[in-house]
Amino acid sequence: MGWSTREVARLAGTTLRAVRHYHEIGLLDEPERLPNGYKVYRTEHLVRLLQIRRLTGLGFTLATIAAMDDDSEHLEAALHAVDAELAATITRLEEAREEIARLRRQPVPTDLPFDLSVPATDARLSPADRSLFAVISHVIDDDNSPHWQALLQDYEPDDATREFDALPPDADEETRERLARRIAPQMLALVDKHPAPPRTIERAAAGTIVEALRDLYNPAQLDVFVRIWKSARLI
Repeated sequence: MGWSTREVARLAGTTLRAVRHYHEIGLLDEPERLPNGYKVYRTEHLVRLLQIRRLTGLGFTLATIAAMDDDSEHLEAALHAVDAELAATITRLEEAREEIARLRRQPVPTDLPFDLSVPATDARLSPADRSLFAVISHVIDDDNSPHWQALLQDYEPDDATREFDALPPDADEETRERLARRIAPQMLALVDKHPAPPRTIERAAAGTIVEALRDLYNPAQLDVFVRIWKSARLI
């Protein structure tokens, strides 16, 4: 007699929606229909559903299953691709577990990777500075943690940087220039001691940093930045 859609789905350990989706994408052949219009699934359909369920459980995508066959060459290529993807996933999961374990031992904010969050927290960065650092360290080179760690470890907030953090948007010319002159030496020393590795910053990355600066700092603070960068010959 065969099985209905609901019955074959239950036998295969899947859902009605999944069976219908497999039909839609050509992954499962349509069964015969009885005179009353009801579908009748046979053993071949059940076996195919079991195969699909087994392969998806191994990590195969539906698109890969649809494209592959039991030819040894095609099967080997598909197995190799899935195995490589699983290995990469395992590596990511192991790294994630390692970072979670470190966070449990030493809780720090999670806006930055652990190796950067610890020195950033110790450096007592302002919320704006910390957010900017998160953006810059990511869009420029998120694999260059040692450089950013060393820079943060040598950063020391002082009265001038705290005054900068509280600088009102309508601060006068004299105040802006005074702050720039006070902050510039420390910034120059950090740049000299920890020069950034040679790299080409893509236009999209540069645009992201500029947008972050505009979001995080008021006009007076941005003007101080420009004065500092000019004194450091960065612009």
